[in-house]
Amino acid sequence: MSDSTVTTIVASENLPYRFFGHPLGLATLFFTEMFERFSYYGMRALLVVFLSAAAVKGGLGLSDQQAGAIYGLYTAGAYLLCLPGGWIADRLIGQRKSVVWGGVLIAAGNLLLSVPGGLGLVYCSLLLIAIGTGFLKTNASCIVGELYKDDSGSRRDAAFSIYYFGINIGGTFGPLVAGTLGEVYGFRWCFFASGIAMLLGVVQYRVTARWLGDAGLAPAPSSAAQRLHSKRLLLAGLVITGVVVGAAALGAFPLNVVQVAQLAGWLMVVLAVVFFGAVLVFGGLTSLERKRTAVIALFLVAAAVFWAGYEQAGSTLTLFAQDETDRSFLGSWFPSGQHPVSAYQIFQSVFVLMFAPVFAWLWLALGKRNRDPSASAKLGYGFLQLGASFAVMMIASKLVLATGHKVLPGWLIVTYLLQTTGELCLSPIGLSNVTKLAPPRYVSQMMGTWFLGAAIGNLAAGLIGGEIGSNVAVMPAQFLVMALVGGAAGVLLMLLAKPVQAWMGGVR
Repeated sequence: MSDSTVTTIVASENLPYRFFGHPLGLATLFFTEMFERFSYYGMRALLVVFLSAAAVKGGLGLSDQQAGAIYGLYTAGAYLLCLPGGWIADRLIGQRKSVVWGGVLIAAGNLLLSVPGGLGLVYCSLLLIAIGTGFLKTNASCIVGELYKDDSGSRRDAAFSIYYFGINIGGTFGPLVAGTLGEVYGFRWCFFASGIAMLLGVVQYRVTARWLGDAGLAPAPSSAAQRLHSKRLLLAGLVITGVVVGAAALGAFPLNVVQVAQLAGWLMVVLAVVFFGAVLVFGGLTSLERKRTAVIALFLVAAAVFWAGYEQAGSTLTLFAQDETDRSFLGSWFPSGQHPVSAYQIFQSVFVLMFAPVFAWLWLALGKRNRDPSASAKLGYGFLQLGASFAVMMIASKLVLATGHKVLPGWLIVTYLLQTTGELCLSPIGLSNVTKLAPPRYVSQMMGTWFLGAAIGNLAAGLIGGEIGSNVAVMPAQFLVMALVGGAAGVLLMLLAKPVQAWMGGVR
């Protein structure tokens, strides 16, 4: 072949070195996603604190409601934009280019956020990061799958386990490094470090891209007419988005970020209802497929409710750590005399690294004894643990009010432990069952609904966190409501376990 680029592609399985016994291409994606999660969780660790901190402390001085709404819109957008990110990759540019563009946009957004400026600059920065995340996150995972398209299911599962390990390494060191820099030297250094980390991820991805062979290079096969139609749709979407963003920037209409967040939440709920209604009524499904699709809809609702509680880690719990937690342990190491608030953000990732293998072994061991709980029951266990975590926080906030003193870090650590073990009962189980239950012609779209559920939950978490803010006086009552919602959802899912299992039609 005369094309010089073809000669640079090396099938990773033919290289003399391996990555934990897997193709070297897995290492490329492992480190790309590790740096992306470093960037995401590093910036997220201080986002609400930065938005709500007084200007004299380097923040924007926004109200708790505004900060929570912005946090919710950003995190929801990062998940929701995975849908158009995957569509553009499939239809137009391929997964490989999408990952590169995603990394560049994430880095640019974080570096822009590190530049002193007003709220408009913050909005532009967060929009860039959310769009970049939508491009990178979905497509990097798809390329992992492409590397193993001819391998056994167990080998593919092992590859994704290694990949997931990289995600949580990034989730651990992002808050620890970028968050600490932000608290010691100023918020801008947190965002700058997050941007540099993503640039490093892009550079290593480009340098080692030959290890990926031809995985993800080309978009899905389509006719010239289909490609032209896709380009026109993309152009129309960009024009509409540009007009709306430009009009808002020029003050053409008053922008109340809390109202925008609430409207976005309702629109996403309507989108979910319309999608499932259309598929159930007009999708040409068999009776069994309709039942399985209804189960997926139930799982979407469960995911949205769960993430609405779990993602309080970046809002309510971060503010509780800042204002109501005794951070004197190792405080002499830092100029403020207290260890960083962002340090608490590492526990979820650390606990995932510790307990994911335990849960994987547990489900296998129970399965061998024919005692493996059904999918609905596992989700129920996850909610019960989420509810228990907020019961812990209710007691902690009551102690603050009763004594007038800050509480020890152990309260937050136990809360994060319960939420993480709850996540391990819900997230991988729900994701796995969506792929099993979805009608073959709707697999990708059904997978998108899982991201939609996460987006709704993240947005709700921001709005709820904004309502609570740093007002410890309202926290016991609010945490009690969350505990009751988690407990009730858990009990309901366990009661529905048998009928749900019947509707799944033998899928386990």
